This record gives sequence, C-alpha cells and structure tokens, in this order.
Amino acid sequence: MLICCNPMSPPGVIRLNMQQLETDLELINSVLGGYTANYAVLVKRHQRFVFTLALRFAKSREDAEEIAQDCFIKAYKALGTFKQTAKFSTWLYTITYTTAITYLRKKRLETSSIDDEEHVLQVANSDSFFDANPVEKKSTYQYLNQAINMLLPDDAAIITLFYKGEQSLEEIGEALVMEPNTVKVKLHRARHRLKEKLQLLLKEEVKELI
Repeated sequence: MLICCNPMSPPGVIRLNMQQLETDLELINSVLGGYTANYAVLVKRHQRFVFTLALRFAKSREDAEEIAQDCFIKAYKALGTFKQTAKFSTWLYTITYTTAITYLRKKRLETSSIDDEEHVLQVANSDSFFDANPVEKKSTYQYLNQAINMLLPDDAAIITLFYKGEQSLEEIGEALVMEPNTVKVKLHRARHRLKEKLQLLLKEEVKELI
C-alpha cells in the first residue's frame, strides 16, 4: 500500500536533516516554516495506521486508499490550524474519521444502500478466510484482524484506536467526536463482539479441519 502525497514545495527549499527531527511536532514546525518536503516524512510515519483505520470503515482496500489519500491532503491544507498542545496522531485520526464518514455517505448516495451487518458478513466471506486452505496455519494477529474486519465500522475503529493506536479513551473520544464515557461503554461492547467473532472464526476453522 502506497500513499503518494507530494505537496508543492517552493523553489530552493532544502530538506532538513531528519536526524534532528525526531518528533511529529518538530516535523510540523519545519513544514510550516517552509520545508514542505518534510511533510512526506509525516505521511510515511502515519500512513499505515491511517490506512488501517480507513479500512475499518470502508472494508475495501481501494476505498481505504482513497480515504487515506484525501485525509493526508486535508491534513496538509489544515496543518496551520493544528493545536500543538494535542497529539498530531489524534488530530489526524479525527480527520480520517470524518473523511471516511463523508466518503461513505457520498458513496451510498451514488449506489444502492447496503445493510451494514450484511455487508460485513459479505466482506468477511470474501476476504479469503473461509475459502482459504484450512490446513494453513494462521497467527493470532491474522485471526484478530479477521475478527476486527467482521465488526461494524464504529466498533472496529474504537478497537483499532485503543489497541493498535494506543490512544486513551479521551483521545479516542476526540478523534471520533464522542464523550470519553461513551467511548468506554462502546469499547466494552466492541470487545464483547470481538470475542464472539473470534470464537466464530475458531469454530469454523475447527469444522474445516475435522
């Protein structure tokens, strides 16, 4: 997965020494200071997780890549509005969330609406898990990802942000525009649903092996 993001740089701008730019904040300040080529470093640093989060909503690699691309373009244009007292990642995930919701809402208007749960099951069945060779060994990470992909978008996003993004309840609330207490309740329910999906996957795997 490659996300191209190449903001136009003023002539003569020289890229700063990356060894001196260890934090997101330092990179942001360098970009705002005119070293716009350094934005590519921010993209490279966060693109995998932004894509993963977008995929939790879109369920399609093509749509997720488009959402992630649009997210980084929006973030670049709005970089001057970033409040540097917060985490850049939280701010970026907020943009990812709103971009994904807008993109999917627009897509639903352009195509026939699809029931969320039915769509999730279709994706799960088409992701090669149930069609895969049952003898093939799958790691815990693969099972977990498969189970997360079977969750509804909001559940998948909260699980992804909490465990993979290591975001606090407050940070997730900021990213998804929810109160921390609401996030806590949703996280508890999402973990329960995730457990159910994992049990289903393991049960199906056992059936295939018997």
